[in-house]
Amino acid sequence: MQIEQLINNGNVVEIQQAIRTGEISVEDLVQAYLGRIEQFDDRINAVISITPGVLDESRVKDAQIQSGEELPFLFGLPVLVKDNIETKDLPTTAGSLALVQNSTYRDAPIIANLRAEGAIILGKTNLSEWANFRSKRSSSGWSAVGGQTRNPYDVNRSPCGSSSGSGASVAARFAPFSIGTETDGSVVCPANVNGLVGIKPTVGLLPQDHIIPISHSQDTAGPMAVNVESAAMLLSALAGDKNFHQDLAVSALAGKRLGVVSSATGYHEEVDEVFAEVLKKLEQAGAVLIEDLTLEPHYKEFSRDALDILLYEFKHDLNRYLAGLPNELASLTLDQLIAFNSDQASAEMAFFPQDLFERSQETGGLKTDRYKEAISRAQAETKQSIDALLIDYNLDALIAPSGGVAWSIDQINGDRSLGGFSTYPAVSGYPHLTLPMGTLHGLPVGMSLVAAKNQDAQIIAIAYQVENVLDLNLHPEDFAGPG
Repeated sequence: MQIEQLINNGNVVEIQQAIRTGEISVEDLVQAYLGRIEQFDDRINAVISITPGVLDESRVKDAQIQSGEELPFLFGLPVLVKDNIETKDLPTTAGSLALVQNSTYRDAPIIANLRAEGAIILGKTNLSEWANFRSKRSSSGWSAVGGQTRNPYDVNRSPCGSSSGSGASVAARFAPFSIGTETDGSVVCPANVNGLVGIKPTVGLLPQDHIIPISHSQDTAGPMAVNVESAAMLLSALAGDKNFHQDLAVSALAGKRLGVVSSATGYHEEVDEVFAEVLKKLEQAGAVLIEDLTLEPHYKEFSRDALDILLYEFKHDLNRYLAGLPNELASLTLDQLIAFNSDQASAEMAFFPQDLFERSQETGGLKTDRYKEAISRAQAETKQSIDALLIDYNLDALIAPSGGVAWSIDQINGDRSLGGFSTYPAVSGYPHLTLPMGTLHGLPVGMSLVAAKNQDAQIIAIAYQVENVLDLNLHPEDFAGPG
């Protein structure tokens, strides 16, 4: 198979096999991805930096193949990394001009795990600045360092979520897979609107060390890829000692009990129509659907509690991260970042303010009654609600549309999402996977699977079966390349 065809398919198993059999070299693969970035990224602006010496590293990998030594399972596969995750070769900026010199010369543990499995860190992806936690009026995919990332399916539309560059880069086939981070929707949403599989694992499955934080109770890194198996392979490597990819079977959907969360529908009638067709196919494949389920707050202050958790934890967690930097930026604080943005307002606040920064700075510590009350009530609400549905109806997973199609980019007024299914699994810390379920006016829409804590392998296995039933092959035509 030609290298262009392999890249276009995006199937990591196929690419891996071609490397190991000598059909393609690692150097040629890396060069091909770099060529696509050079050719197309001026249109979508997904990649913020390329790792120095990455071609030299690929030649070393080729020499290892020739030596006949045993190869780790992600050997020679390029990965793009969201630019709030530290890699030893590149600065980690979170998209902020305040951190353009944040070279730590260390790898986050998840990156060290990837290198141990033979992966190549191709570069960093653009993101919504500060992982989309600077203003409620932000434009997803915009940062002062990287500019505006765009959706490869329609460059006038949003790539969604703070992991915008990670999603857009895989959709445009700049790498076979990428890493994002999620606090509430920032893996799932870009995967949804870019036609990808995205996995937000159980919080705590992956170490969060050396990743610029928002919330220790909700933050997690997660993989994005073209298909379930590829995403599961990357998750296995990120976790270091887990196996989410080797026992996937296509024929076991029969008898699986799936709870349809109807309260997560209704924000776009055509998305509901796509979802209804998917439900018919799943039922025909033998799945047992339990319909008309609801996940809605049982108390009116839930939304306020969910935001307050982030406001309190952001100030605490960010200040702690900054103080632990091994460079001159260790003296920075959230308060100083607010002052920096004000001083650099023409660049940093050209389109939207820093209201979330300012509200976070005003909070007290994590020992305050307000924080304790918010996190206790919100986590109880989300965990108990999900657990109750799973247990009461004897379900294997909950399913719902992941969200709507990508909206038009509006840097002045901010994002205009119609809704999504991320908040309950985000606040609870439970696993959440999205995979493509179809298109609407040529734009991808995804379906979510959610289960209880540490049931990551279960929803991955079900998603693999669903993917086989739907048998989709989505890619943005303008960026598909030859093949």
